[in-house]
Amino acid sequence: MAQDEQTLSDLSQLGDAAATPGPETEAPQYEPEIDSFGRSYGTGRRKDAVARVWIKPGTGKMQVNGKHLNDYFVRPVLQMMVQQPFGVADREGQFDAYITVKGGGLSGQAGAIRHGVSKALSRYEPGLRAVLKQQGMLTRDSRTVERKKYGRPKARRSFQFSKR
Repeated sequence: MAQDEQTLSDLSQLGDAAATPGPETEAPQYEPEIDSFGRSYGTGRRKDAVARVWIKPGTGKMQVNGKHLNDYFVRPVLQMMVQQPFGVADREGQFDAYITVKGGGLSGQAGAIRHGVSKALSRYEPGLRAVLKQQGMLTRDSRTVERKKYGRPKARRSFQFSKR
């Protein structure tokens, strides 16, 4: 029993030993997730929209629900939003993307595609994960429309108050 007791000097030495970094402090290494067709997959979500994205090395061609990107998203802001992950990762024109998207409006769909492309890129090249995460591309934007409450005309709006 006397051997189990530790003095204060022993504990200070223990603190010094704990301060030295061990092999557990290294960042985990991720393996690329590429299927038999040479593609990588990512699911993106924003508002009510869900996008399924497959990317593979190519010339930068993007197809959304069977249409060219510029035909599906007419507004240049949405086109820029969809191509943002490639610009951040410095991979513009190096990947072809095949995308199917459902639900929500065009703005939500563009956000879902951006999220899905980012996830697919990080799975294809795990080294890009840090760059994409730093720019907030891998984080799902969880803001959605608030539900309508009982006894109210909208989610928060109440009926007009009448004093008389």
